Amino acid sequence: MHTKIDLCSMALLKLGETPIQSLLDDSPAAQLGRTLFDPVVDALLAMHPWRFACKNFELNKNNDGEFLLPADILRVLKCNGEIIGNTVIAPTDTINITAIVRVAPELFPSYFVSLAATKLAMEFCIPLIGEQTVFRMLAALYETELQSAKFIDSTSAPNTGIKSFSLINTRF
Repeated sequence: MHTKIDLCSMALLKLGETPIQSLLDDSPAAQLGRTLFDPVVDALLAMHPWRFACKNFELNKNNDGEFLLPADILRVLKCNGEIIGNTVIAPTDTINITAIVRVAPELFPSYFVSLAATKLAMEFCIPLIGEQTVFRMLAALYETELQSAKFIDSTSAPNTGIKSFSLINTRF
């Protein structure tokens, strides 16, 4: 289980900096962590349909006849209605949606922890150490870790196979 402080400290270590003990410190590193952690991790979560961040919702209409999206949704993947802002308009009384949601760092799988720490290190790099060379090295590492994380995530669930498909049934 990793915390925001752990991930920020891992990012700082990748930069050769001293880890932080609290996000409330007055140090530049703590200020960067406090400012950048949530938007950077939210963007990283929203960029790919990570299995650990996917959640199904059944929504009911509110008094205005709309469906309100829960606040922890970062990206809607599947919806049988029209999304306008943070509401969904549909002719039914209930709808089902699949979405990417905000996940606490304590619930990140290990492959995502490393990816998030590298992305944070990239974001911290220029303000803290100002080295373009280090930034380019981190960007290359990030791309490699991103591909690995996507692969691990996509292969983490068992393959259900094709249950019913007319061409397979005709063949036999």
